[in-house]
Amino acid sequence: MAALTVLMGMALLGLSGWFITATALAGLNAMTAIRFDVFMPSAGIRLLALGRTASRYGERLVTHDATFAVLAALRERLFRGWARPDAARQLLARPARLLFRLTADIDALESLYLRMLVPGGAAFGAALLAGIVLGFMSPWMGVALALWLIGAGWGIALVAAARAQPAAVRRAQAMEALRARAVDLVAGQTELVMAGRIDAQCEALAAADRHLAQADLVLNRLEAGTGMAYGMAGTLTLAGVLIAVGWLVGEGSIGAPAAALALLVALTAIEPFAALRRGALEAGRSWLAARRLAPRMAQQEAPALAVTGMLGEGYALQMTEATVAHPGSRTAALHKVSLTLSSGERVALIGPSGAGKSTLLAALAGELPLQCGSVRVQPHCLLTQRTELFQDSLRDNLRLADPNADDARIWRALQLAGLAQEVKAMASGLDTPLGEGGLGLSGGQSRRLALARLLLRNVPFWLMDEPTEALDTATAHDVLQRLEVQAAGQTLLIATHLRREATLADRLVCMKEGRIAADLKRGTPAFDAALSALRPD
Repeated sequence: MAALTVLMGMALLGLSGWFITATALAGLNAMTAIRFDVFMPSAGIRLLALGRTASRYGERLVTHDATFAVLAALRERLFRGWARPDAARQLLARPARLLFRLTADIDALESLYLRMLVPGGAAFGAALLAGIVLGFMSPWMGVALALWLIGAGWGIALVAAARAQPAAVRRAQAMEALRARAVDLVAGQTELVMAGRIDAQCEALAAADRHLAQADLVLNRLEAGTGMAYGMAGTLTLAGVLIAVGWLVGEGSIGAPAAALALLVALTAIEPFAALRRGALEAGRSWLAARRLAPRMAQQEAPALAVTGMLGEGYALQMTEATVAHPGSRTAALHKVSLTLSSGERVALIGPSGAGKSTLLAALAGELPLQCGSVRVQPHCLLTQRTELFQDSLRDNLRLADPNADDARIWRALQLAGLAQEVKAMASGLDTPLGEGGLGLSGGQSRRLALARLLLRNVPFWLMDEPTEALDTATAHDVLQRLEVQAAGQTLLIATHLRREATLADRLVCMKEGRIAADLKRGTPAFDAALSALRPD
């Protein structure tokens, strides 16, 4: 459709020039003027004008709709590629870079189609049409014009792309650095002031801005030079065709109307190539984006856990010889750990800090991949040490657990978590907006909101990592009492070093240096001794 728009535009201008010239010449003689048919050319002009408008409108709709659909699919594919084990840690470590990949790098790919392939194809069609039209007048002139248009039009674009690539790459890198440093400055200004590094961070931001300005200056100069090159090419084309058709008219091979047609077709034939200018300047940015994204796009989604076979009847968890290491570490955090939980059983993981309790939960939740071994586990959810809340309404923070939950279910979960009265006292109720990280709620309210979200999640297995660590004693006991009531029939696996949390358990699994050192059942002296050794309130 883009090529059709260009061809109709060329035909419209060429036919109009021929018609005006032919009409003027026919008017010099009365008999010629009477016999001259003005209806067919004028009808052709109207048809081409309407057709050009329709094809241009259709091309815009189709091209942009197709491009945006492809970019949306690429974003989803890239995001799914990130949703792998340890994805959350990587996102927290490099938020600006990953956001840049998801937005700016994906956007840069649209130039491949919108600003290179489409204009390049349309320009090729224009060169062929111009060659064919002039070929009917003189074969050698048609071939020469087509070859010149293709060689000059694409040649200028290729040279511009090669010269612009280093500057385009520098600009993309400078823009990424500018955004990342701006995010660091805004988000970490308190820490920077305390460390006395606020001025250094401002200077780093200014340096990134200077690099961006330098790259923009180079690209602007190249754009001006490319525009001048296309202008000169158009002028040379028009001059060459003018000389050629003048010679043909002098030889009597063609008339004045045909000469006007040839000149106007040649005038418009170079214009589609000028549309390649922007694509050529952005080719370096698109190449860099493709190089960055291609490895992620090529990766296949991997299962979060090494699941082998079906879970045995009556079991909630069967972990066999599981070994886990944190990304970038050669030392295993878990060493061939085997653990079995029956459905409805309550187990507490205890041990000193660094023993591997949180690592085991992260492996079960799919946040860390297994190096070897296998895990078979019921559907489950994880309540982490840190309450993850988002800058959204209180209702939508809860609906992360169940997008289809109605207000009645949400209020029931809040009631069970001991937060309903406090939410009702808020002016906006469930529509209360929370700031970044849940700003606006106290630590105890945030933790109970996380508990309500856990209760909304309809799964039989709960993984909890120190669920009351950040709460005061009274709030912690209130949360644990409510949790014990709601956990009837649920399977619980709690990582803790607090006595109040371990009291919920029927078994204590003692961990040490990434291994299970002991497995103690309630009612035994060893269980009571291990429970008493935990930190009291």
